[in-house]
Amino acid sequence: MTGVALLALQAVVYFSAMAALLRARRAYGVGLFVCALGVMHFLETYLAAVFFIELPFGLLSPGSTVLFSGKLMMFLLLYIREDAEIVRQPIYGLFIGNLLLVVLALILRLHTNVVQIAGDSPNLGFVDQMGLLMVWGTLLLFVDCIALILIYEKLSRVFRRNVFAAAFFGSAVVLTFDQLAFFPVLHWLTGTPLSALTGGWVAKIGAAALYSVLIGVYLRVVEPLDRLPGTRALADVFSALTYRNRYEDLLRTSLTDEVTGVRNRNAFEQVCREWAARSSPDARPVTIAMADIDHFKTINDELGHAAGDRILKAVGGALEAQVRSGDMVFRYGGEEFAVLFKGLSHPEALEIAERIRRAVTREIEPVAGRPVTVSVGVASSQFGAGDLRGLVVKADKRLYEAKRLGRDRVVGDGAPA
Repeated sequence: MTGVALLALQAVVYFSAMAALLRARRAYGVGLFVCALGVMHFLETYLAAVFFIELPFGLLSPGSTVLFSGKLMMFLLLYIREDAEIVRQPIYGLFIGNLLLVVLALILRLHTNVVQIAGDSPNLGFVDQMGLLMVWGTLLLFVDCIALILIYEKLSRVFRRNVFAAAFFGSAVVLTFDQLAFFPVLHWLTGTPLSALTGGWVAKIGAAALYSVLIGVYLRVVEPLDRLPGTRALADVFSALTYRNRYEDLLRTSLTDEVTGVRNRNAFEQVCREWAARSSPDARPVTIAMADIDHFKTINDELGHAAGDRILKAVGGALEAQVRSGDMVFRYGGEEFAVLFKGLSHPEALEIAERIRRAVTREIEPVAGRPVTVSVGVASSQFGAGDLRGLVVKADKRLYEAKRLGRDRVVGDGAPA
């Protein structure tokens, strides 16, 4: 069997075992996976320092090619399936453990009554060498993981959730950096020849490709992806990566109406506060449209609240389908919705409100033989509203005027409010 085939076999065996431990975390916890990574850390550093094979493209070590590259990719997989809080724990543990190894090795030198057994003497210089390599390697691992996660996040959006492409190009960049950063220290401590720099780099790129394929298979067959990663911040990156998702999920939930799926009253109040707190007004005109479902109480009384909820959801969907991408739809309360338009003249806003009114009647099935209709009141501010609530009051007055005039109509004003 050729050297390349042996390296590929080692990578597949490594990935298969670690992926099985990762999958088993649901039943046994992530500790199995983390402990296995930690146990392999010394072996990968040892092999990276002393065990090399020669291939046509140069010297390489299975410790760097298979084990270190594999560990980095397993951290990426752990991040994809869990979060950064889980990822950072083993990295911190490895780093602290390696520092402890160096400190304990220094203390060992204080012993003066060391006994040689069977002619062997402890090689503390080798322990020191390995300790320094492991500390440096773990520092690089910390940087590598941050970089790989951030690059993966960005590339996932560029490649439209193509896991293989994002994982491969991200890991290729990071492993190139790692090779350039780790080799000088390795050469200084062990005298490793320069041919291992290029040979190791080529091998790591090959490992990146193989592990990316395996990760893609795992995420398609074993634990399919169910979400698109979001944009991450660099500051305090592990904490940001961990908690920003949770915060955004909580915020999104707290500002979304459960029945309709549009923004809720809390979200509207937040927009009002932000609008009022601006240091200078927006020069663009602003419009509020208040839409109310006609005879909604009758629907609830005759058909029940489940039918009423279906109508609310359908109306919310119709409103969102008709507005522009930058406009915002809110469930203001009960059967009343608010729509915020920016950058439209009052006549243009009236046109969209009329389009919304027609879409509700056209797209929502009649209830008990009666069409579903909405009445809409529209109010605009020519130079941007400092207080959106003032526009709400004006739009509400026009809404009630629409109802007084017979419902199923839009009432605005010929000139901006």
